[in-house]
Amino acid sequence: MKKIVMATCLLLASFIEVNGQSIVTGIVLENNSKKPIKGVLVTLKSTAISQTTDLKGNFILKNFQNGKAILELKLVGYETQNIPIELFGETLDLGKIFLYKEVVENQDLSLITLTDDELNDDASSADNISGLLQASKDIFLRTAAYEFSSSFFKIKGLDSGNGKVLINGIEMNKIYDGRAQWGNWGGLNDVLRNQEFRNGLTPSDVTFGGLLGATNMNTRASEQRPGLRFSYSSSNRSYQHRMMATYSSGMLKNNWAFTFSGSRRVGNEGFNDATSYNAYSFFASIEKKLNDKSSINCTGIFTPNRRGKSSPNTQEVYDLKGIKYNDYWGFLNGNKINSRIKEVSEPILMLNHYWNLSEKTSINTNVAYQFGKIGNSRIDYNGGANPSAAYYQKLPSYFLRYDDFGGAYDAENNFINDGQINWNQIFDANRTNNDSGLENAYILYEDRNDDNQFTINSILNTEVNNHISVNGKVEYKQLRSHNFATVIDVLGGDGYLDIDPFGATEEEKQNDLLNPNRIVGEGDIFKYNFNLNTTIIAAFTQVQFRYNKTDFYAALNVSSTTHQREGLYKNGSFSENSLGMSELQKFMNYGFKTGVTYKITGRHLIDINAAYITTAPTTRNTFSNSRENNNVVLDLQSEKTLSTDISYVFRSPIITSKVTAYYTSIKDATEISFYFADGVGGDNTAFVQEILSGISKKHLGLEVGLEAQVTSTLNLKGAAAIGQFTYDNNPNLYLTTEADTESLSAGFVNGFKDFGTTNLQNYKLAAGPQNAYSVGFEYRDPSYWWGGATLNFFSNTFIDISPLNRSRNFYTDDDGLPFLEYDNEVAKELLIQEKFDDYSVVNLVGGKSFLINGYYISVFATVNNLLNKTYKSGGFEQGRNANYRQLLEDKSLDKPVFGNKYWYGRGATYFMNVSVSF
Repeated sequence: MKKIVMATCLLLASFIEVNGQSIVTGIVLENNSKKPIKGVLVTLKSTAISQTTDLKGNFILKNFQNGKAILELKLVGYETQNIPIELFGETLDLGKIFLYKEVVENQDLSLITLTDDELNDDASSADNISGLLQASKDIFLRTAAYEFSSSFFKIKGLDSGNGKVLINGIEMNKIYDGRAQWGNWGGLNDVLRNQEFRNGLTPSDVTFGGLLGATNMNTRASEQRPGLRFSYSSSNRSYQHRMMATYSSGMLKNNWAFTFSGSRRVGNEGFNDATSYNAYSFFASIEKKLNDKSSINCTGIFTPNRRGKSSPNTQEVYDLKGIKYNDYWGFLNGNKINSRIKEVSEPILMLNHYWNLSEKTSINTNVAYQFGKIGNSRIDYNGGANPSAAYYQKLPSYFLRYDDFGGAYDAENNFINDGQINWNQIFDANRTNNDSGLENAYILYEDRNDDNQFTINSILNTEVNNHISVNGKVEYKQLRSHNFATVIDVLGGDGYLDIDPFGATEEEKQNDLLNPNRIVGEGDIFKYNFNLNTTIIAAFTQVQFRYNKTDFYAALNVSSTTHQREGLYKNGSFSENSLGMSELQKFMNYGFKTGVTYKITGRHLIDINAAYITTAPTTRNTFSNSRENNNVVLDLQSEKTLSTDISYVFRSPIITSKVTAYYTSIKDATEISFYFADGVGGDNTAFVQEILSGISKKHLGLEVGLEAQVTSTLNLKGAAAIGQFTYDNNPNLYLTTEADTESLSAGFVNGFKDFGTTNLQNYKLAAGPQNAYSVGFEYRDPSYWWGGATLNFFSNTFIDISPLNRSRNFYTDDDGLPFLEYDNEVAKELLIQEKFDDYSVVNLVGGKSFLINGYYISVFATVNNLLNKTYKSGGFEQGRNANYRQLLEDKSLDKPVFGNKYWYGRGATYFMNVSVSF
């Protein structure tokens, strides 16, 4: 009997060895030095089986099913290796496996173009893929970052403020509007590669996150790739040339580590006319290892940059001058001089302490101070005519409105042949005024905000056991923002009168009653002057559970936010409500999110997330007109968001795919707009602040990503975003303006007029293309060259509508009575939301890597919109035709005087990069 049992056991063991269990072993070496590499993550793809290599580079994987599979070897700073294997129930010794230092730019284009375009965010169009730069292997997110971004696509139709951006655990989103100012660290690609991205609501170890997830960039000197690296880039997008150099020492024997990086980006002109670019970037990170458990790191970032802006234009203007036309510049002494320059200069200083209390518990304490300025220049002309060559009274449509065909002909010729700011005429006007004893007609000035922000936080991470981990964070942030206008150049004149020419009385014209009729010169503050003070105290805690079949988490966030305005001028139109402190605005907020991942098998997963989050109004949306008074938005509330998503993931050795369905509901949102309105309360005009409150929005859709590793060198990929983003209610609308004669005739009382609700429900949100599709391939040759192409298709892009035109103002006259000629059917036609034409673009990408005498050389190039497709990327309805009568008259013309204004996407553009590292 014993012999029978023994024989049975041996046969069973042999059966298991042949049919159920295989072993894979190998040793991983660095290709150049041939030395073993520790810490390489070796994973059998589509399974949970993985191991990291030991000090000698060895690994051994056991106990998995036989058949074909892909073995992945991955380590930061090295190219990922995917090795096809076939298992037969026996030991497979792969011998020596060489890893190569990562010398391919890994589509570095995305990191460069996105961060650089962020310098000009007036259109709110280039800030939408902020968290996706290099941080995710998700095929859909990579496609959104690399393929969809140039069409100003927004993930889930959400603004980038819904994604959190952190450096060393410190949140960098601006308190003023909630968005990250990417220009604060632009041009530092080499040292910002260490990123941890958490998509959507999935848990992050350092922050509660947002609806679009969180990106944490790690600048620790010891974790930078050691070595010296030089690179040069050329492009026709934002800049023309970029030079960059980076050195990192790694951890030295004396327990110090150093990293330094610098770059220069420059261009006389980007894709649009006169969009000059001038940027420097400096980075230093120094780390001292105090002992085996703790270290301290100091980081300094300084990236001063200046960039010329480009204008949105009506279709009439584009038809005459083309899509590169920019209204903001003119020739002066033979040079293109742009009147609209954005300048960002905000140094960042950080001190980070890393403390490993034990193998399972760590505390990271961070202190940061950011200071400096953001300035946006423009021409002011309280004593002259509008200097814009595209001003409506200078275009053919204005003359055609009055059947002045000769005037239209002259206007068209003048605009085609010149059509730019006449700087010489401006200088002459100032000299003429000064000679006559008058002040300047024009000056060049800058809208400035000088911020000083202090942040301190502490982050706890601990593993309770092999299945449970706990994260927590406490944070304190304080912002003092000085906002003012300052004179840059008197443009050949002597001085400028600091008044508001639209004021009805002498008192109302004064920007500061404490200094009436002041003459200002270069460097003087004028127009407005105030401080915004914000304090935020926040904490979050999170528990994550990980088991063989199920992972789940729960997180809670609480915060206290206060905003207060301090007026430094006594404005003549708001003499009782502009100087001194406003009422303190305080908001208590919370957020809760949870999610579960169920592993049906190693290849099939279901992921579900849900959250309810309340968010304090940003500083921007708290005060209705902070430049002139202390007024707070009426019935101001915290924004409430309910969001949920469910994903199905399939992973096999050949195919990886993910399908996500999502739904997000946003309530009690606030939006503030500033514009010059015609037809307010009849035929009246006024410069107004439009306050839209109690807004509800609905975002729902599908995201699909599919990747197929057809061969070891050929990869096919596809992605689709199918969304519907709409207003979900009819929010409240009111206007504020100066209390003058014009506003009284328009029905304003003390500069205020309530229009009740505006009929926005079911109108589409202006969130870029609501549908986007991409198909393409990538070929990676074993000889270290690679290339790929994608075809991208976009549809359902809509104009940003005017809420005032959907309010009762649209159909009522001066007396508040309906227009006698009002026709419902005609009105519906007038108010149809413009939908842009569908379009497709082709993108190419490729590169080659070399190893020559120990030097790693990488060449990378890409071409976007290869076929030079022309398309509208965004736009808005003007507020100049605010009622039925005026809008009907304007739209009846062949060329509307106040037609919609648009942004066009770039035509064919390229980017090329060459780098050398050793």
